[in-house]
Amino acid sequence: MNSQQPTPAPAKLRALPLILLALAAVAAIALFLMPRGGADAPKGNLSGSAVGGPFTLTDESGATVTSDSYKGLWRLMYFGFTYCPDVCPTDTAKLAAGLKLFEAKNPAAAAKVQPLFITVDPERDTPAALAEFTAQFHPRLVGLTGTREQIDAVLKEFRVYASKVPGAVPDAYTFDHLAIIYLMDPEGRPVEFIAGSTATPEAIAQMLERFVG
Repeated sequence: MNSQQPTPAPAKLRALPLILLALAAVAAIALFLMPRGGADAPKGNLSGSAVGGPFTLTDESGATVTSDSYKGLWRLMYFGFTYCPDVCPTDTAKLAAGLKLFEAKNPAAAAKVQPLFITVDPERDTPAALAEFTAQFHPRLVGLTGTREQIDAVLKEFRVYASKVPGAVPDAYTFDHLAIIYLMDPEGRPVEFIAGSTATPEAIAQMLERFVG
């Protein structure tokens, strides 16, 4: 009596459970990051989420700063890199313009807001490079850098995806990264985010009016 051997499943079918598991993991991360908005939402409430945490970095003057350095201040935060050709300067300009609108309407409350630009590219973004970059947008915007390990740690704390994309030559690389503006409260707790792609200065100013002033 011949025993019939089972036909092996095609490779694509065998890989299907792994693909589904990966998709489920991605969805879970998106929901964890933006529990009330969704990964593609233009804005969302972050109250109660696990975004943010302690950090130690270097500011554009070369001084060591920590998350406690900004305690008592609302933080308007963006993660990017100075070599970014379009998205980062555009989003940073929106952030700065939104803060200026808020300053014009409520200067006392605006003084309690600290804008921060945290690099995802510490290898090229030195304190001097950050100082030159931030000076183009707002006089109170502070750039932060650090070691690769310090930056990776703060990216993890703030749930910011950043992946290096090689260029034609070694120094011409770029980054794919999460482009959103975070508002953190004076205790460093997450309040709200606005997606950089859909943000407007008016929307940023309105967010500040709702929570800060």
